[in-house]
Formats: sequence, C-alpha cells, structure tokens
Amino acid sequence: MRLDLEETALKKRSGKKDAIVPGHPELSEMIARIESKDPHHLMPQTAEGEAKPMKTEEVAILKEWISEGAHYEPHWAFDAPSRPAIPKVKDAGWSKTPVDLLVLAKLDSQSMHPSVEADKATLIRRVTLDLTGLLPTTTEVNGFEKDSSPKAYETVADRLLASPQYGEQRARSWLDYARYSDTHGLHWDNFRMIWPYRDYLIRAFNDNRPFDRFVKEQIAGDMLPVSDYNSLLGMSSGQARFPVAPSHWNFSQYGKQGAWISDLLPYTARMVDDIAIIRSTNTDAINHEPAIMLMNTGNMNTGKPCLGAWLSYGLGSMNNNLPTFMVMMSKKNEEENNQPTSSRLWSSGFLPSEHAGVSLRSAGDPVLYLNNPGGVDTATRRKMLDAVNELNRETYQDLGDPETNTRISQYEMAFRMQTSVPELTDLSREPRTTWDLYGPEAKIPGTFANNCLMARRMAERGVRFTQIYKRGWDVHAHAVGLLPMLCQETDRGAYALVTDLKQRGLLDDTLVIWSGEFGRTVYSQGGLSKEDYGRDHHPRCFTTWMAGGGIRPGITFGETDDFSYNVVKDSVPVRDFNATILHSLGIDHNKLTFKSQGLDQKLTGTTPARVVDELFA
Repeated sequence: MRLDLEETALKKRSGKKDAIVPGHPELSEMIARIESKDPHHLMPQTAEGEAKPMKTEEVAILKEWISEGAHYEPHWAFDAPSRPAIPKVKDAGWSKTPVDLLVLAKLDSQSMHPSVEADKATLIRRVTLDLTGLLPTTTEVNGFEKDSSPKAYETVADRLLASPQYGEQRARSWLDYARYSDTHGLHWDNFRMIWPYRDYLIRAFNDNRPFDRFVKEQIAGDMLPVSDYNSLLGMSSGQARFPVAPSHWNFSQYGKQGAWISDLLPYTARMVDDIAIIRSTNTDAINHEPAIMLMNTGNMNTGKPCLGAWLSYGLGSMNNNLPTFMVMMSKKNEEENNQPTSSRLWSSGFLPSEHAGVSLRSAGDPVLYLNNPGGVDTATRRKMLDAVNELNRETYQDLGDPETNTRISQYEMAFRMQTSVPELTDLSREPRTTWDLYGPEAKIPGTFANNCLMARRMAERGVRFTQIYKRGWDVHAHAVGLLPMLCQETDRGAYALVTDLKQRGLLDDTLVIWSGEFGRTVYSQGGLSKEDYGRDHHPRCFTTWMAGGGIRPGITFGETDDFSYNVVKDSVPVRDFNATILHSLGIDHNKLTFKSQGLDQKLTGTTPARVVDELFA
C-alpha cells in the first residue's frame, strides 16, 4: 500500500480496517498505527524494522488533514507552470520586461525603490562572475561598452552560457553535493578513475540537459537503454578524433557454421562446435565497478546477491563436504593491468551468508582459517565446536535470528573441509592425459589453466557453482603487447575444461560461461600505429559464449553493425543473459525471489527480462 497515492490510501479493503477514513481520524488505521504504543505496530518504521515515532506536531497535521476530508492534490512539481497575471505598479515605465513588473510589484509592497541602474562595466562583471566564476577580460568589457544594440546584454549572456566555463561553474556545486572529493582517510585512499564523472557533469550543464534525464542518468542509469549512453562517460571522450583500429591479428572461420575466431585463440577454434557464441551481449554500465557488479548481481549498486549466491539459495547444495559456491582468482602477469576485485562480487547480499562464495587461494592455506591452530588436534577442535554450537542453539532459541543457524552450519562445514579441501587440491593422482590436455601451466597453482582443472574437480565433487576470475583485460593502451599474453594464459585452459567435461559425460549437466563485464571500442584510444593501439570501454556490444547445460552447440547468435559499435539483431542485455543462465539450470527468473527492503528481489531486477530461447537445443 502506498499512502502517497489517493487510489491506494483510500481504497476499501475487505475484512480489514481502512487506512484513511476522510473526516474521521479516529477511525483511520494510519492514525492508530502512528499513535500505537506497541513497537511492532508503530508507524513509520525504518528499513531495518525499527520504530521511528513521529513528532506530536506532525501527527496533529495529519489528523487535521483527515478531519478536513483527506483531499489529495498533485505535487507542485507535476503541475505545468502557468503565466501569472501582470501586476499593476506605480512606475510601469521603469520596467524593460514583464519580469521587471513582478519585481517592481514586490518592491512596491515593501515601500522600496529600485536601485540605480548599474553601468555596463559593472553589469558584465556581475553576469560573467555569476555564470562562469571568472572575471571578464578587458577586451570583453570594452566590447560590451561599445555595443549600443538593444540585445547587447543578451548577446553577452548567450556567449557565456555557451562557454565551457559555464558548465565548469555549475558542475562545481553539483560535485560538492555528490561528495566528489570525499576521502576514505590517509591509509585507505587508492587511485580513483573518477574524473570522467566530472567531465560528464560539465557536458550535461553545457548541453542544458533536461533535469529529469540528468538525474536519471546518475541515480537510475539501469532504467536507460544502452542507446542513450552516447553522451555519458568514457576515458576517450576527450579525443578530437576516433580512428578505427583494425585488428592486429587475422580472423579465420572454423567449425561447421564457419565461426570467426582470432588467431590468438587457436584452442577456442578447436571447440567452436561445442560452444554457443553470443556476439550481441550488451550492458548498461560503462565503467568497471558498476559493470562487474551488474554482470554478477544484476545491479550496479553493491549489497545485492551474486549469481552464485542466488543458485546456492535456489538449488541448495549437492554435497556435504564442500561449499556450494567457490571462487578462484587467477594469477596475472606483471605487465598486465591490475584491475581490482573484491569479495562483494561473490557476496550473498541480503541472502543468508551461508550462500556467499568461498575463495580458494593458490598460495598458503587454500581456505583461510580452516586449519587447526598450533597445539590443537582434531578431537579438541571437535569438542570446542560442539560447545560453541550448543551456545549458538541457545542463542537461536532466545532471538530467532536465522544467521545463528547459518553460523552453526558454517562451523560444521569448515570442520569437514579440513579433510575435503586437501583432497580436492591434491592433483598428484591426475593421469598424464590430464596434463596433455590442460598443458604444463596447469601444474602451477593459481594459473588460469590450474583453476580450470580445479573447476572440473569441483564439478565432479558436487560444487554447485564455481567462478574463475582473470584480470588484466583493461587494454586502454598497448593492446598489441598485452592481448597475446592474456589469450595464451586463458585459451587452452578454457578449451581443456569444456573438452574434459564433455569426455567425462559432465558437460550435459554443467553450464560453462565465458564473459567479461563489457567490450572494447572499435576505435583506438590514444595513439594509433601499425605496431600498437589501445581500446576504450564499450558497453553496446561484446562477445560471450556458453557451453553445455542444454545450450545449442556450434551456433553464433546476434549481429552488430559493420563497425562492431551497435547491435543490429538479437540483442542480449545482461538481464536477458542472466535470465537465460537461470533457465538453463531449471529456474524461472521471475520466481526465484527473496523479500528484502519491501520488494520481492530477484537477480534480473525490475526491468522485464527475456530468456533467449534461441540458444537452447
């Protein structure tokens, strides 16, 4: 129920008390709740369910409004502006515009008189300072003083409004409101690539962008279609020209359908008949953090559950000795970009914490805090857990917090993992054929190939969802030097994983997904030469692929224009991508929900999403 809307606030509800009874505050359930002494019934309440009593004078205003009939009026912001009547004034000859008459009428009502008209030098100084924050030059002052035309002042104002300095002056205050220069403190501050937001604001003010669109782009960008992002951010936005940078490597056709694959991906070329290539994936985000969050959680804002957490919540565990959801970070070459990642990418958000991903490390203990501390044997640890669990059970009986049960189950899982994780990570029994398939790098812990082999072992042991991250793809420069290294590190491992699952009969029941958070531009960022170039972020179209899980193998889906700039056929936005993943695993994305903050939250959000049925066999 929304009390700010007349049709719901005054609606008769069968078998229930009416929220608002016009003329009778004593019969209105809203007033009864506002004045209730019971903290469970008292309104309003915070998002955490805590009572937040209203002030006595606020309650009195509401009672008076209901007593007078509870008449709803539209908010003034939604009323179309109307031209007021021109008032009568004592000295109508003083005014030069109708607005002057309104000002003069106010002065008359206060028995005040207009100031003496300022000279031209003062006028141009005032307007230039107001609109740009700068003083006019001597040349500008002299030119205005010599201009005797009726539109001299209008000409100056138009020039200032069209200048870049106008946008800078207006953006300055907005940046303060947006806390642009906030700090985390000396010991937490890191490099921040946030200057594009400043440039976006300046352009928005200089373009006189409509205020509703201006606000929506900043706080509800996921409501905008990708085609509306022409004028937003981008690290190459300041370039004077955008030369198309042809690929440094050749593309050839492979497989029964003739899929085009780069020479950098010879192993991917071998498996094109086992994967479905999606060339029309697109996103609403243009910078890394919101784009990665959107791809993982369906929302650019933090605090939402990721895909793995949703699957753990919706499908449950397939084993008793390993987590339902595990995450691995792949090593990076020293020359590669160190794109930061954090555990919020595999967070459970508002879901119970038992559904969060567990990180498997490549150095030191595979899982932190799993082994017994020195001097504590297994039997002692078992006794300690039994005692702690008993205390937790008593706590749960007293408070009923479901997270207490989560804590009990996680303690028990950690105890069992003391045996299961060493067995999982012991590769000594893998046959020679495994190393022939995955390559020698798979023997090095933390490499992408090693993680792919670990993913296969997790699939065999019933881990529901495994996620592998590989950083370094942010090639704003030196693409010719970086991409061969990145592709060499990942190409064989991805091929080996799909091939290994297939030959073991696991691919039909396992969905393999390869994706980034967005694509890269067809034009060069920075300098362009035959030897090197860079590429900026590009949200409008990028390629992903899937294999197994009922996906139709050997197809290429979606098309872009000739410049790989826009999708022209079979668009697959992130929400459709995620809906399709859930469908592959037997889940209706509209029915996998969790009540939080008053909403039935879901991975695909509130914007309608479509399962891409064309991808299924």
